Amino acid sequence: MARILVIDDDADVRQSLRKMLTRAGYDVVEAVDGTAGIELQHKDPADVIITDIFMPGLDGLQTMRQLKKEGSVVKVIAVSGGDRTGTMDLTEHAQLMGAFKVLTKPFEMQDVLAAVKAALDS
Repeated sequence: MARILVIDDDADVRQSLRKMLTRAGYDVVEAVDGTAGIELQHKDPADVIITDIFMPGLDGLQTMRQLKKEGSVVKVIAVSGGDRTGTMDLTEHAQLMGAFKVLTKPFEMQDVLAAVKAALDS
């Protein structure tokens, strides 16, 4: 069973992703920010990481940068609804940082499932 790490500061988003991914047969673990996500990845590595880009503390881009610096080859799916002001979109930056796929919030659950499957199959 593939292990998916969901990193998002929004508990509702984490819970929705957990339910959907668990129903699809994946083992899901959650982290509230990049620091907690990296710790979980060190302890028991996930096959795919889904991370929000904008979070307090270590954000998604910084998390991706840290994992890459450590030599991790885990596939990362970045998600973002933009910053709190609604003016900043860093999805292109996430792609440049090596995100396997970037999804914009609100996203469709079938898009998440397709992205996870593609990441696992690649």
